[in-house]
Amino acid sequence: MGIKRFWSRPTPSEVQVVGDSGISSGELEIVHDGNLKYTVATAGNGSKPSYQEAVGAPVESKSPLGYHVGWLTVIFLNVNQMIGTGIFSTPGTILNRTGSIGLALIYWAIGILLAVAGFCVYLELASYFPNRSGSEVVYLEQAYPRPKHFFPIAFAVYSVILSFSSSNAIVMSTYLWQLGGRTPTDWQLKGVAVAVYTVAVICESEKPLADQPLIDAAGVLIHNKYSLWAVNVIGGIKILTLAFISTTGFVVLGGNVSGISDPGANFCNSFEGTTSNGNDLSVALVNIIFAYTGYQNAFSLVNEINNPVPTLKRNGAISVGIVGVLYILCNIAYFAAVPKAEFAKSGQTAASVFFAAVFGKGGAQKGLDFLVLLSAFGNLLATLIGASRSIREVGRQGVLPFTEFWVSTKPFGTPLGPYFLKWVVTFIVIVAPPAGDAFQFIVSLPTYPDGLFSLALAVGLFLIRYRHKHLNRGRPDFKAWDIMVLFYVLIQLYTIATPWIPPKGGPYAGEVSFWYATYCVVGIGIILACGVYYIAWMYLLPRWGGYELRPETLNVDTDGANTHRLVKVPLDGLVRWDEEHDEAGHLRRNGPRSLRSSQGDVSQENGT
Repeated sequence: MGIKRFWSRPTPSEVQVVGDSGISSGELEIVHDGNLKYTVATAGNGSKPSYQEAVGAPVESKSPLGYHVGWLTVIFLNVNQMIGTGIFSTPGTILNRTGSIGLALIYWAIGILLAVAGFCVYLELASYFPNRSGSEVVYLEQAYPRPKHFFPIAFAVYSVILSFSSSNAIVMSTYLWQLGGRTPTDWQLKGVAVAVYTVAVICESEKPLADQPLIDAAGVLIHNKYSLWAVNVIGGIKILTLAFISTTGFVVLGGNVSGISDPGANFCNSFEGTTSNGNDLSVALVNIIFAYTGYQNAFSLVNEINNPVPTLKRNGAISVGIVGVLYILCNIAYFAAVPKAEFAKSGQTAASVFFAAVFGKGGAQKGLDFLVLLSAFGNLLATLIGASRSIREVGRQGVLPFTEFWVSTKPFGTPLGPYFLKWVVTFIVIVAPPAGDAFQFIVSLPTYPDGLFSLALAVGLFLIRYRHKHLNRGRPDFKAWDIMVLFYVLIQLYTIATPWIPPKGGPYAGEVSFWYATYCVVGIGIILACGVYYIAWMYLLPRWGGYELRPETLNVDTDGANTHRLVKVPLDGLVRWDEEHDEAGHLRRNGPRSLRSSQGDVSQENGT
């Protein structure tokens, strides 16, 4: 019966509303829809009430991280993550993989469509849950509430094990050594990478007390608000940098650069050399996705945004539009200035090759190195801000040990636990693997599970629509076109399927010297391991230990932070526990409450 109700539309008598007279947490009501139980709650960010399944982490009526995210920060949170090092490094790789100028430009245009489609998916999901930060953590939790806690556990393992930002830290280290005019050893490169990432984490995780100056003996300590200001400033510099490259491209196309005799040469027979190899096309698309990743970053801070849905709709769209147009113009500038064969071999130095062709070697390249360095640092800051909220939300689901460590914002008013995790995992990934294949493999590893979760997210949107229709809820503040959601689904299916196609040189001719699809197999293995862990944790151990897991809602700090904690309740104490707690784990003030159906009938609730 439970499975039937999960998928079928309930009759009016099956939809029941529980009043808030017995809830000590301030929840408005609980709605029963078959075997699903929805809590109805609002937050202090001016959003509408949300209906979320009770298995999810409770809504924080007051954000413990404040409400410092304004319209400009929404734009630059996305811009800073989207414009990292990708546009300065990947265009040459994408040209090499696609084989032609024409197809490369088409891929960059597809990237805009992908970013728009993904943005629409996230915006509709945010309109259903406008009072929860954490983006995909929340959306997967709510799209797949059964089996209980499976997706939170799977995403928690994914977030903890694969939560690193080593690539940009290594890029920053590389450019710092280039600016110094030295070629580092592997350990020197790694040491500086760890140092710059540590600086980024310190900038994010520290907050000055009211009686302390911003600058003290320990250095510059940045409050959550000031770190967001830094994101805004760096984001503005990035946009100006890409605008400068784009403008330079128009100057080149106008024939006003002496060293470039035929700026239109690459655009004649622009599809000549187009590849048909599936693996090459897949790698090119993965690089495109990497370059546009970040359009969803601001959704990780929804509960820190006043009036989040209209703010995100307007300003998130602006960020995607700005980056998309600048990416296309920058690629046109690259292709106008650098011969195709030379640019295809440029690898990670595409922008540097462009500057050398236009301005010559010397000071201009040094300036570019500094701008790429600044861009990578801005990307680290923006990624840290978004990822810390996601990891904190995983902790609020109650599926990680030491719950309060992940949730508390004490003593600096910032999520120190998630920042500490990011630093530790990134440190290990930078230092532990040797340079070469091992590092490349580890960096590539998150891409396959990420594609699986993105596919689940898009499909989950249809499930959420279906269930909210059961509740007779009105149209959300934003509803994505079905064609956009389906396009997003197809892109995710493509990125999941095509990495299995062997490269042109055979199964050992990929990005690493061993079997080309090893990272795919390991990524799937991680998800399967999550399933094994889930069965053991949720079923086998409770059966052997004579208990069941129940959620309990806790207030962690006085600043509004709260969380779920999963507790072991002995079988002989289940009835009493369920009488004293509601489905969301709130302690009832007055014992079992009366149950009111949507038709006005009164019945007695028998616990969960």
